[in-house]
Amino acid sequence: MQYFNMERVLIIGAAGQLGSELTQALANIYGGNQVVATDINPRSLGKFDYCRSVVLDVMDKEAVRKLVKEENVKQIYHLAAVLSATGEKNPLFAWGLNMDSLLFILELAKEERLEKIYWPSSIAVFGPNTPKVNTPQYCVKEPNTVYGISKQAGERWCEYYFQKFGVDVRSLRYPGLIGYKSLPGGGTTDYAVDIYHKAISGEHFISFLREDSYLPMMYMPDAIKATLDLMHAPKEQVKIRSSYNLAAMSFCPKEIYERIKVHYPDFSIGYEPDFRQAIADSWPDSIDDSRAREDWGWNHQYDLEKMTEDILKHLPTYSF
Repeated sequence: MQYFNMERVLIIGAAGQLGSELTQALANIYGGNQVVATDINPRSLGKFDYCRSVVLDVMDKEAVRKLVKEENVKQIYHLAAVLSATGEKNPLFAWGLNMDSLLFILELAKEERLEKIYWPSSIAVFGPNTPKVNTPQYCVKEPNTVYGISKQAGERWCEYYFQKFGVDVRSLRYPGLIGYKSLPGGGTTDYAVDIYHKAISGEHFISFLREDSYLPMMYMPDAIKATLDLMHAPKEQVKIRSSYNLAAMSFCPKEIYERIKVHYPDFSIGYEPDFRQAIADSWPDSIDDSRAREDWGWNHQYDLEKMTEDILKHLPTYSF
């Protein structure tokens, strides 16, 4: 599918796991001159030699506002956030960054009449009382991490700004995202990224989750595809303005280990569950994303076997 846009697209938090690959995809679609990648870490901007890049702290509201006006930005992908495991170490900071930045971006979109806003949610919005198998779009949500609480609150604010002010904000509840183009970023599902690095380097892998801990997962190309499909769907097809459930596959550490071992027979694993186990236990085993499939035609392409083959093909030659 081809997309076209003559207005500039701003990515906030572009150097993260999702942002690194989403920024490249947006530059491929619109052209590098139409994409502005920003991140708080100046050293990370070297990876964006194919588009415009700027050092930006999303909490510096005046700097964000100035950039939006000067660059004639019409779409914002707001990806900056403190993730689940990292957030538990400093909950007040995580809440402040995750919530204050979102509210500012929504208010800025209202004031400047921006065309579209993208903000990612997560399966962290669910909690221990949520149905764990085929978790439905609408159900009990009682998150017990600051990350999940901020995502749940953020979903309500997104829908509020759409209903009250007409801000065209769109969102996906990502499962655990797995890619080979960036290192783990502090999430509870990060084991499924790190395990491939350990296998290729010949290291013994220690999982911080039990061998039977099932979680919904998704390979990064599918996550990018879903994001672009949602953002470029006709407005009338986007019927959920809180956040859409999104799914591809579910597996546990033992299953991903066994799949990697097909390619690396000497690879070994151990299990030492830590505080992240309690977080994982509060999340779903699998997700019902039928609304995304019905409303705007979502369909995933990668399962565990296909993903593993692709990662092990590309990761050995990928440098950071």
